[in-house]
Amino acid sequence: MYTLLLTLHSLVRWLVVIAAVVAVIHAWTGWLGKRPWTSLADRLGLIFTVAMDVQLLLGVILYFISPLIQGAFADFGQAMATSGVRFFAVEHVALMIVAVIVAHVGRTLAKRAQTGEAKYKRAALLFTLAVVLVLVAIPWQARPLFRLG
Repeated sequence: MYTLLLTLHSLVRWLVVIAAVVAVIHAWTGWLGKRPWTSLADRLGLIFTVAMDVQLLLGVILYFISPLIQGAFADFGQAMATSGVRFFAVEHVALMIVAVIVAHVGRTLAKRAQTGEAKYKRAALLFTLAVVLVLVAIPWQARPLFRLG
């Protein structure tokens, strides 16, 4: 079960990255091009946030069944002294939760804005911040780019 979920988590991250790139580029070009807000812009934000939600759900399940995290909770003081364990036990999960919240706030604030320019601006800035948080929280060196089992 753990290996399957870890593989899914690894694959879904690429869906998040693709959705993020498309949503961010669309938001920035909409804002800078002073375009009217479209249903496509809203759907791209929805796809991005749903992809983030699915990834977060997989991550939370993994968090509670991961042998690494179970070991960290067995001796939390030692875990905090070990950077690799601390990264997964605290930093990765905390930054990813904040990134999901920022993405949702960006979508919500964009929908509530009065003008297309304001909608795109809010989406562009907050989706970009969410992506930056995700990029900071990705374990670039600890995991392969493609995990298939």
